[in-house]
Amino acid sequence: MTFNIRNQFEQQEDSAVKPSLLGQATSAANHGTELVKSRIHRKILSLIDLRTMENLAPDRLRNELKILAEKLLDEEGIALNETERRHIVQSIQNEMLGLGPIEPLLADATVSDILVNGASRVYVERRGRLEETGIRFDNDAHLLRIIDKIVSRVGRRIDESSPMVDARLPDGSRVNAIIAPLALDGPVLSIRRFAVVPYTMQDLLSFDTLTPEMADLLLGLVKAKVNLLISGGTGSGKTTLLNVISGAIPPNERIITIEDAAELQLQQPHVVRLESRPPNIEGKGEVNQRALVRNSLRMRPDRIILGEVRGAEVLDMLQAMNTGHEGSMTTIHANSPRDALTRLEHMLGMSGMQVSPRNMRQQIGAALSVVVQISRLSDGRRRITSLQEITGIEGEVLSMQEIFLFNQTGVKADGTVEGRFVVTGIRPKFAQRLITRGISLREDLFDPSRNRG
Repeated sequence: MTFNIRNQFEQQEDSAVKPSLLGQATSAANHGTELVKSRIHRKILSLIDLRTMENLAPDRLRNELKILAEKLLDEEGIALNETERRHIVQSIQNEMLGLGPIEPLLADATVSDILVNGASRVYVERRGRLEETGIRFDNDAHLLRIIDKIVSRVGRRIDESSPMVDARLPDGSRVNAIIAPLALDGPVLSIRRFAVVPYTMQDLLSFDTLTPEMADLLLGLVKAKVNLLISGGTGSGKTTLLNVISGAIPPNERIITIEDAAELQLQQPHVVRLESRPPNIEGKGEVNQRALVRNSLRMRPDRIILGEVRGAEVLDMLQAMNTGHEGSMTTIHANSPRDALTRLEHMLGMSGMQVSPRNMRQQIGAALSVVVQISRLSDGRRRITSLQEITGIEGEVLSMQEIFLFNQTGVKADGTVEGRFVVTGIRPKFAQRLITRGISLREDLFDPSRNRG
């Protein structure tokens, strides 16, 4: 008996079809398509040798699966239109070679985040805004298979005894998954996408993330080996900015990057990438960022780039910045430059450092020179909202002076944030260092009169 999805509801007269019946028809047709896909998928698995699959090139394997799927569709006499056939074939290819229903999202360059809240709700972030997709998994078991496929590639496991896991895709995209009993409404999968082609400073300028003058200054600071701290909230673009400005590091320097989840995409030829390791199921084998920072000091680095400082590793990072590893950089979760310095103090306390708050601040002030604050505004755009210099400690307080800032003036009817970048007129102390290092700056770079107009 043939299963004709296209004609399943053609017996209804158009004039008599109510909207509710059309919705039922669409739902049933989609369900029928999924049944066909599942049946063909099972047949293919019974016909092929999985070990042979692993030895075939991806393009050839995709083509072989296409031929086999179409042959099985013809043999069963299933009446489908061209669109339905193509959808079934592509779904089977994605299921066997990729990540099933979300594979098309991974191929979409405009998608920055993929958020799966159970089998029936899939959201994406595009240009800073969340939107729901029409993509669905068959059921929670189907979603669990995809999650297991992801984590098993990097030697991790997820089950009831270990219901949370961090992993990454082959392209470097960061993955987090959490399942029952911790997730109450089905498995949850979060994927933070990375650009296939890393962003450049020109891209950030086109996004209006900063001004050309700010770009010149940031690149000059990196070339002059000024220690930088990039501060911002979740999803504000800290790692992207760090990746972009690190492009100014000369190619003859040895760079060591240390991250919890490898995200940086440095283009220099002499880069050593280190990644921390979580404990195994028995709670053993953990290698944290602090151990990696300490070990990196024995690896003859010219610069150390710490993807994000979160805890006790801040002590070793600051000591490295103070003992010859100039030009090192890191990021931190904070809502303002002042908040960033306060969080560094708290982290130093976590490291077991038995000194007074004043001495902590002195160490921070000696190690860091510039704090760059980047924010994601209400319209989804990322902008550098403040660039401040740490000038030292006065009394019991770390002194800072703001060089550039973004002044928000309002929000348009369509939600777009209005504002402008402002030069405060303060000439920073590091300007002389840039000059002595041969970094030329515009004469009017710090002139507030440029704000007019």
